[in-house]
Amino acid sequence: MQVPAPFEYERATSVDHAISLLERLGGTARLIAGGHSLLPMMKLRLANFDYLIDINDLHAELGYIETGPDEVRIGAMTRHRELLESAVLAAAFPIFADAERVIADPVVRNRGTLGGSLCQADPSEDLSAVCTTLDARCVIRGPGGAERVVSMEEFHVGPYETAVADGEILVEIRLPVRPGCGSAYAKVERRAGDWAVVSAGSAVWLDGGAIVDARVGLAAVGPNTTGIPEISAALRGQEPSESLFEQAGAIAARSCDPVTDQRGSADYKRHLAAELTRRTLRRAVERARS
Repeated sequence: MQVPAPFEYERATSVDHAISLLERLGGTARLIAGGHSLLPMMKLRLANFDYLIDINDLHAELGYIETGPDEVRIGAMTRHRELLESAVLAAAFPIFADAERVIADPVVRNRGTLGGSLCQADPSEDLSAVCTTLDARCVIRGPGGAERVVSMEEFHVGPYETAVADGEILVEIRLPVRPGCGSAYAKVERRAGDWAVVSAGSAVWLDGGAIVDARVGLAAVGPNTTGIPEISAALRGQEPSESLFEQAGAIAARSCDPVTDQRGSADYKRHLAAELTRRTLRRAVERARS
């Protein structure tokens, strides 16, 4: 039977309490909310920590979805189920519901959190691709209440590495709101709820029928969740068309860096990157128009 190495357990009662525990315990501690990624790694002894700090009590403080005139703010402890069921997100960013429907199973969605997904920084992680697509900003709080805001590109430093330092905690994700937006997400997986073979998210902003901005985020095609600025540049100012979607798909295929593994060959994954980019852009435009 696989069991983690011995560790001490602490339970945080507030964000400030969690930060103080992290500050005192340093790199020997790790936060845990849902735990569906962390605990399997600890059981395999791929990750070992002297302390686990349970932050489930922070849901009252960090479990929210709030709208403003220019942005949607989501607390880092907001659970997958809450993201899936949110009418606010369904109206503003339907890409979230698309992604949540193909994330794991109800047990995971009832416990796992947005912040935990982003902080895991797995290159195949769905919500990282969603937040990259939507140009999200991550709010990180440290000792004394000091906060800093970083882009998704800055937040994910590398595979399983983030910009969150010792003594800091991700508290909020901010999504800019602009008129004429449509978004969509698609994923190919070996079985329901599995990690992606390849997934893609797309968001477009239309004005007068033309694309004023567009973003595509891919997952499972390289060491990091991948945003593709070349696609954004190619689509801006253009009228949506199948030929334009084909062009974007070709850019996606040559811009990603997949590896051959048990989920498929690198060539197959490039094919999927192109196809899913086309599909999600097509769907995003349909939603923007409606």
